[in-house]
Amino acid sequence: MDREIVIGKIVAPHGVRGDIRILPLTDKPEQFLDLEYLLLPGGKKLTIKSARFHKRMVLITTKEITDMNQAELLRDKEVSIYAEDLPELEEEEYYVADLIGLPVYDEEGNKIGTFKDSLQTGSNDVYLVTAPGKKDVLIPALKEYVKLISPAEGKIVVKMPQWVDEEE
Repeated sequence: MDREIVIGKIVAPHGVRGDIRILPLTDKPEQFLDLEYLLLPGGKKLTIKSARFHKRMVLITTKEITDMNQAELLRDKEVSIYAEDLPELEEEEYYVADLIGLPVYDEEGNKIGTFKDSLQTGSNDVYLVTAPGKKDVLIPALKEYVKLISPAEGKIVVKMPQWVDEEE
């Protein structure tokens, strides 16, 4: 079975013809304009007839949803696409879903923990690394600290920030 990646959340109907208003949960919201489908929880597939931006939302018209009542039933549901339909990435760009679970090592080769998530802070992302029985470690997603990301090799190598040692 294909892996599904959440790219947005339905926040409300839009108008009376069944359009849905979606909050993008992706760094590349423009991908909505090129999609042919969306997946709902439970595997239901919606065929996209049109998509456009309105303020910070994406307005989607689908073949299957034809009135406001049907659209209202989808409120607060996440929408996904198959991983293979994600946009191509630039060199040294990665999808967070591909990094989750990778072991994280320091520059000396000691395992720090496992990549759990990427937090968006505004100025730069921060990687959340977790280890059983230890406090989570936050690593700024900057070249100064992230030395290697290699899903192919199955590892991430980081330079530990000074403040991590101070806390222990």
